[in-house]
Amino acid sequence: MTGLLNSIRGHAEAGRTNPAFDDGVQPIGWAGAAVAIAGAVTEINCLGFDGRPVGLILDHSAASAMLLVAFVESRIPIIPLPPYFSSAQRLAALNNAGAVALVTNCAFDCGTIKLDLRYREVAKADLPSGTAVISFSSGSTGIPKGVCLSAAHLIAVATAVCDRLGREMAGRHLPILPFGILLEQVAGLFASLIAGGTYVPLPGEQVGLSDPLRPDLMALIGAIDRAQATSLIVVPEYLSAIVAAMEVSGVRLPRLNLVAVGGASISDALLGRARAVGLPICQGYGMTEAGSVITLEARIGISKGSVGRSIGAHRLSLADDGEIVIDGPLFLGLVGNPRKPGPFATGDIGRIDEDGQLWIEGRKSNLIVTSFGRNVSPEWIEGLLAAQPEVAQAMVRGDGDATLEALIVPAGPAVDVQPALDRVNGALPEYARAARFRLVPPFTPANRQLTGNGRLRRAAINQAYPKETEVVPFFQRLIAATSEDQARFAMTPQLIAGLTGQISRADYIAYLTQAYHHVRQTVPLMLEARAILAARGNMMLANALDEYIVEETGHEEWVLDDIEAAGGDRAIAAQSAPNPATKAMVDHAYRVIRTGNPAAFFGMVFVLEGTSVAMASHGASAVQQKLGLPKAAFRYLNSHGALDQDHMKFFEALMNRIDDPKDQSAIIEMAKDMFRLFGGLFGAIELEGTRHAA
Repeated sequence: MTGLLNSIRGHAEAGRTNPAFDDGVQPIGWAGAAVAIAGAVTEINCLGFDGRPVGLILDHSAASAMLLVAFVESRIPIIPLPPYFSSAQRLAALNNAGAVALVTNCAFDCGTIKLDLRYREVAKADLPSGTAVISFSSGSTGIPKGVCLSAAHLIAVATAVCDRLGREMAGRHLPILPFGILLEQVAGLFASLIAGGTYVPLPGEQVGLSDPLRPDLMALIGAIDRAQATSLIVVPEYLSAIVAAMEVSGVRLPRLNLVAVGGASISDALLGRARAVGLPICQGYGMTEAGSVITLEARIGISKGSVGRSIGAHRLSLADDGEIVIDGPLFLGLVGNPRKPGPFATGDIGRIDEDGQLWIEGRKSNLIVTSFGRNVSPEWIEGLLAAQPEVAQAMVRGDGDATLEALIVPAGPAVDVQPALDRVNGALPEYARAARFRLVPPFTPANRQLTGNGRLRRAAINQAYPKETEVVPFFQRLIAATSEDQARFAMTPQLIAGLTGQISRADYIAYLTQAYHHVRQTVPLMLEARAILAARGNMMLANALDEYIVEETGHEEWVLDDIEAAGGDRAIAAQSAPNPATKAMVDHAYRVIRTGNPAAFFGMVFVLEGTSVAMASHGASAVQQKLGLPKAAFRYLNSHGALDQDHMKFFEALMNRIDDPKDQSAIIEMAKDMFRLFGGLFGAIELEGTRHAA
């Protein structure tokens, strides 16, 4: 016996009057529950499992809760599977653990538990001795990982939860998370039975959770109220949904005295909203390998962001790099791989304050933990995306979010990446799908978004493209708002050819000629913009243009010098007419300055200076090496590389001082237009190789 059945019998002998289980069909008292579970243990031991595991895919009900307890008491290992597993993941988990049978339904009838059982032919798996529960996470790469846990370990954690919270907290616990989540098994079901509370396992359809990834919010809070629930265990995404529903409806849930939240980080904003609607939040921290709960807050309802202290089952320490290390009762190992004794490094980074409270500050690895508590390796999805012909590069993110986002570099300027995303999402379980995407320019070592050996610099990329919900300076918003336009511009074939040195001398002179036509208009454009800005009283931007005007004066002569040094004719270039695409870009700039908001000119600055930095950093040296041209043929590009790097620092600071939404909007729109028009300028240059091919 594990102690669970003894606890139930003890409550019966003590005469507890509250039911042990109440699923809305028929309350089951402690004595009746003890008899039903003991009978199920006897039946399980007669079914010929021979100590091998059995899979459980069960909705909440009193019968399924009692059956789960009966299996633990019988010493037959169980594999409770969550409903969100794909069929492939479910099959992989059952085969990996060597499950000889699968239970998909059960019922409580005339005091006994009836179960629907399907036997399976499968090879025997090597399980660590003492395995009672095999908990399969979603698997960071989609391949479920079976963590083997002993009954003694799980009961010890459940007992520690009761002792930490106080057994007087036992009331009516409504499970929201499925039995496939270890946290609900241990801190919900087992702890409720040990403490003497009533477990209220209502079927998913009755609580608005027929689809656990798309809860019916009003049905959920209605069920909490009708069930007279006093405690819940939720992941942050469910907490957010409950809070939102309460805010909109005005419904309050005064009977709740505990809403335990775990599985992923919670924002301070959500904690504040939860307090405002009266939810008694208690944060915790745990992991499957530790038997679910490791820490809990001691004071319920005033959570400030820490995850509390150890509940007493584990000792906590920090490694030199801040990684949280736990010691005490731990998992037995994985299927086929027993664990060596010793402390366990969690992979989470944290700190312990002077009061002994643990604060989670991040993850050591790149593993994404969604707000549903699902683990997803971004490299898994990124690899699938990168294998698609429409995708050049991809980064997936979504830590703490309900859904994932893909930052995608398209394979060409006019490529539609949606079909690629649809194909990849179709091959993934729902929790691992990218619900949205954003087109971005290439990740390169030059923009510090790629390491020298080709690895993504995730922090730098996240900083460059902040999430829509983040409050960020305007310069970062400008980058994010124009990322798709910049991505399509960056994939212009002529620009790529120039940046990689794959152009001829004639191509380079053709580019410089078009550069001359727009560069010679830079100072006149600035003078017009400055005059109008000053007349409107916007002296901050007018004064900033004074500095730009001084810096940019005479640069068109640099371009003509480069043409001459490269073997071209400066006089012919100066007398030539600009290409229609070049003229369109310049004309658009004049039109916006004269008839719209002259602050928009800084959107043009953002595009041209940012591009010149990239061209100077890579294009100039690549072309010079390929063509054997003298350094004198690259004065414009090379000088703008160093000059515009300083300009961009000044520009960033200037943009972050702009607080007028109209000015911000004008700058963003001009930048989007300029990426398109500047791309057209490059696209109109007929490369020599293309001319010969024609």
